[in-house]
Amino acid sequence: MPVIEYKCPNCGSGMVFDGNTGRLSCPSCGRKDNIEQIPDPLKKQVFIEDEVKEYHCNSCGAVIVTEPETSATTCSFCGSAVVLSDRLSGNLAPVMVIPFSITKEEAMKAFKKWCRNGLLTPGGFMTADRIKGITGMYVPFWLYELHNRVEVHARGTKVRTYTRGDYQYTETQHFDIYRKIRLNYVKVPIDASEKMNDELMDKLEPFPYQQLKEFKTPYLAGYIAEKYSQNDEQLYPRAKEKISSYIDSYISTAVSGYTTVSYTNKQIDTTLKQADYVLLPVWMVHYDYNKFEHTFAMNGQTGKVVGKPPISKAKVAAWFAGISGVSLLSLKLISWAMGGGFL
Repeated sequence: MPVIEYKCPNCGSGMVFDGNTGRLSCPSCGRKDNIEQIPDPLKKQVFIEDEVKEYHCNSCGAVIVTEPETSATTCSFCGSAVVLSDRLSGNLAPVMVIPFSITKEEAMKAFKKWCRNGLLTPGGFMTADRIKGITGMYVPFWLYELHNRVEVHARGTKVRTYTRGDYQYTETQHFDIYRKIRLNYVKVPIDASEKMNDELMDKLEPFPYQQLKEFKTPYLAGYIAEKYSQNDEQLYPRAKEKISSYIDSYISTAVSGYTTVSYTNKQIDTTLKQADYVLLPVWMVHYDYNKFEHTFAMNGQTGKVVGKPPISKAKVAAWFAGISGVSLLSLKLISWAMGGGFL
């Protein structure tokens, strides 16, 4: 099966994508090539769907063994960066990609800084000296464009209280409310890999979509890339669910100004206009601590880190004790200010 490698024209070493310069870089001689000027090898190859799935490294000839979803990896024997071209063609070809802008060294430094900022994490964890591995991965996403027609029927009240003479009056007005709303959402991201934790991927947002570029295979060189395992139709319900809270929030603002609002009918018709297959950059960090492996994810463009670090019971207890002490002191000060003296 075809394997794409990018060899340096100067020294023959394998070239990788450099997030700092946005170019294909040779780590040996320092040559840097503009990706936009590199011909796309996928446009010159034809793939047969039922071909035998066996890949060989062009550098050392070793057989490359990968999971079915992997579309870019490194050779286990010589370390060459390889792209499995048949897994990026036809329906499996991404439309766009956001390249990495944070290097592995920068990601490691940023993660260690994040660990040190944990107020309730154990001291041993904060040293960040048990990092098992950090892997740059292009995660497959679908970016949805969803158009929504919303019709809302509700009953609202406005209540005011006023005093005349010795009497206090409460006046309640009743209203029939109708709203017809059009809401369009673009670039709604849903990760398309079954093996990725959906909660982690959701928390990595937002990605800087202004950095989206037309997909070219050199962006993958030196990184792992996954192809989608769930298509846009399978994940469409998740996309609808994701925007439901935004729609409800918008409806609430559209019927503001009333004392109470009671909905009698709320109809939301969602139309899928487009779903684009893209690859987004994620650093996956595996951290061994206290005999457990903790997994964290970092946005490869913004540096945002998400995950659940271990919690120190001693620090939590001390924190609650401190809060209790402050609360008790506040009560004593209030008592003293009101003339009660200290207890």
